[in-house]
Amino acid sequence: MIIIIPIALVILLLIWGVAAYNRLITERLKVQTQWSQIDVALKQRFDLIPNLVETIKGYAAHEKEALQAVTDARSRYLSAEDAQGQMKASTELSGAMSRLMAVAEYYPELKANQNFLHLQQQISAMEEKLANYRQFYNDTVLRYNSLLVTVPTDLIAGLFHFQKEEFFKAEEAEKAVITVKF
Repeated sequence: MIIIIPIALVILLLIWGVAAYNRLITERLKVQTQWSQIDVALKQRFDLIPNLVETIKGYAAHEKEALQAVTDARSRYLSAEDAQGQMKASTELSGAMSRLMAVAEYYPELKANQNFLHLQQQISAMEEKLANYRQFYNDTVLRYNSLLVTVPTDLIAGLFHFQKEEFFKAEEAEKAVITVKF
């Protein structure tokens, strides 16, 4: 009888350890899945950008700086090797796109162009979708990171070297008010 109690405690401890490990794995996979959704939406947005840039070029050819900033940010995203690089390039692209849209507001002929209006609507819808995905991603990262630092799952997380995930943050430049000068 005395030996049964320690054996039962060890079995319960093992069951708890496996359950905690599986929960950590599940939450890490949720973070990866949410990042994948952001990645897919970003790629859809990036597919729209060349058309938008070409449309704006026809009306605002002398706005090369704004057009180049969008093209450069898109290239940085496509060449990024990890999620951190992609997050940074994505926020840079969002800022460049905001500046480009602000520039486009000064061209009445462009604003009347059906192709531009359609692209603008698509990009606006995509930006809203991305904002929702980013929020959901950050919520998922919060749940996962909380497990890594709270007792008792922090013991299993430390034992198996689980790493914290980074939140998707807006860069300071993206938070700034956009001013367009001619």
